[in-house]
Amino acid sequence: MPDPIIRRLGKQAVKVIEDIGLIIIMTATVIAMGVEVKTMFGNGTVHLADLLLMFIYLEVLAMVHVYWRSGQLPIRMPLYIAMVALARYMILDMKAMEDWRMLAIAGSIFIIAAAVLIIRYGHVRFPYEKSEDRSKD
Repeated sequence: MPDPIIRRLGKQAVKVIEDIGLIIIMTATVIAMGVEVKTMFGNGTVHLADLLLMFIYLEVLAMVHVYWRSGQLPIRMPLYIAMVALARYMILDMKAMEDWRMLAIAGSIFIIAAAVLIIRYGHVRFPYEKSEDRSKD
């Protein structure tokens, strides 16, 4: 069993590294949002793909917020981002896309949506037990 001081220092080091990573993700996302807004103003128009991209950025920021608030990342959030990203991809390239590719993307979105429902049902039906490690931090 490691020394309690070493264990505490290790936990603190991991927390600092997590916070630095989250700050980098948050900063990069805000910069990307700014670039996208600048592009929309420069073009003088807003397309559905632009709005979906902004939604993806907001979801990333929401993930950072949830992680900071709870110390945990719900798996559903990246799945939501994946669905929006696939929808955006399909919207952008729909005219040049073959039928089978559109069906595959739509099927992928459906599978991810089903996974979200299954995960949500599992969390409601079989909730996690509270972790004592998180409550001590």
